Amino acid sequence: MASQVNPPRGMRDFLPAEKAQRERVLSVIRSVYSTHGFDEIETPVMEESARLHSGLGGDNEKLSYGILKRGLTTDDLHAAKDALELADLGLRFDLTVPLARFYATNQAALPSVFRAIQIGSVWRAERPQKGRYRQFIQCDIDIIGEKGVLAEVELITATVATLSSLGIDGCTIRINDRRLLTSMLTVFGFPPSEHASVLITIDKLDKLGHDGVITELRDRAYPAGPIDALEAFFRRPQTMEFNPFGERAIRKALPEGADETAIAALVALAEALGDVSSLVFDPFLVRGMGYYTGTIFEVTHPSLGYSLAGGGRYDGMIGRFLGGDVPAVGFSVGFERIVDLVSLEGSATDDAVALLHDDDVPASVLVALKTGLIAQGSRVRLERKPRNLKPLFAQLAASGFQRVATVTADSTLESLEFRDLG
Repeated sequence: MASQVNPPRGMRDFLPAEKAQRERVLSVIRSVYSTHGFDEIETPVMEESARLHSGLGGDNEKLSYGILKRGLTTDDLHAAKDALELADLGLRFDLTVPLARFYATNQAALPSVFRAIQIGSVWRAERPQKGRYRQFIQCDIDIIGEKGVLAEVELITATVATLSSLGIDGCTIRINDRRLLTSMLTVFGFPPSEHASVLITIDKLDKLGHDGVITELRDRAYPAGPIDALEAFFRRPQTMEFNPFGERAIRKALPEGADETAIAALVALAEALGDVSSLVFDPFLVRGMGYYTGTIFEVTHPSLGYSLAGGGRYDGMIGRFLGGDVPAVGFSVGFERIVDLVSLEGSATDDAVALLHDDDVPASVLVALKTGLIAQGSRVRLERKPRNLKPLFAQLAASGFQRVATVTADSTLESLEFRDLG
């Protein structure tokens, strides 16, 4: 019995038609990002293990793949107290940590305000399930060196334009600030040492609801007073605001004593954007990455139960490498989540033709015909003529071929008669 030859769990093969569709979507994303003034860079798929496990990646650090040091001995394996002692490199789990290292390495060759595009695969040891893979593509744009709200405005504008160009409309952008989250927890009475773990539970609000979050916090034996305060805040009477991302809406959604600097930053962002019809202030939006220091955002769609894009400000990360903080903010589109939502046709101007031939047609004739058609601007494939043409035609059409012609030993470019694969 033949053994299975599937790819590793959580990783996928892509057939030609699937690969072509993915490349079309990537082409649109790259094009829109570029028109908004961003430049594409590339970083290695591996980074130093210590850098990937520096406490900046949140729970994703636990999901990273390590690469064993060369020349390890059996004694080394037995002596290691932690698996990380055996790895000196690791596969990147996102594109932000590599970007911070890239900027620190190449700062002298970059503009004072650097707008970066990064598109590439990342790896996480996830439990594979629908929409969640161990290898997947991220599409990031980041602005480094701009400390004002202009950076957030540019990122939000470029991301909305990208989704619109892909035909994904009707999205909502949820916005918060990590400083508001920590200040709210302080107001409720949670000590700073517990903020990180409490936020892990609050981040489950969409799945658990208010009651579920309160129950989990009580089960984890946090002090009753702060939990009671949070529960009372959840249950307070609320009314809808006409403008869900204006100063009035922001203040109504927060307890007294929330961080005024963060509130001012969000109000300034709303004023700078002008059109905030697709924006909503969400005081309990968390985003789990430990490197966020300010504004955070997430794109959702009413027909989907998951986010399509997300990001935020991470002013403290690059300073780890340079010794001084550098303002930075990024937005990442979840490529794997959107690629199945859109259908982009190949360019109508592309002429893709297939030449069908029997075994007795000389290779020299086939090559001459193919070369001639390519010189005229066509994409050309040679196909041995089967008895049943229907499956072949379906396969060619799926691969983007539009016309076919049958070739004989006497065929010339002028004598070829094409038929459409419509």
